[in-house]
Amino acid sequence: MMRRDPFLTFNFQVEIEGIVMAGFSECSGLQAEIEALPYAEGGLNGFEHQFWGRTKYPRLVLKRGLTQIDGLWGWCWEVAQGAVQRKNGTIYLLDPQHRQTLAWHFIQALPVKWTGPELRADSATVAFESVELVHRGLSWETVR
Repeated sequence: MMRRDPFLTFNFQVEIEGIVMAGFSECSGLQAEIEALPYAEGGLNGFEHQFWGRTKYPRLVLKRGLTQIDGLWGWCWEVAQGAVQRKNGTIYLLDPQHRQTLAWHFIQALPVKWTGPELRADSATVAFESVELVHRGLSWETVR
């Protein structure tokens, strides 16, 4: 049976190279933009032709509460030291029963920025880390 009501955005998980990286509070950058290239044909003044160009994918930004599990930091550190290893991953949207329903697969990702928490003595907020990934494409599917 196909679901008709929209899914809630707070219920998702991130998997990189088959390992679930639990606890993310935010994921942004699930986007693809196809470049439109205008071409003005001489003598045709009613419109411009539009041709497709490159497909652009912005950075994926993953944010989560900082833990002692250092998988993201370790990957960033290895890349910074010259051990460049691109990884594939998937972002799953979960239903209210925590079953995977939709999936966005990203390919050949590489961390390009890691941000640690802001440490403030006058605040009791959660310490967050974020990592930004460049990648070579997205695909989308419904998970059965």
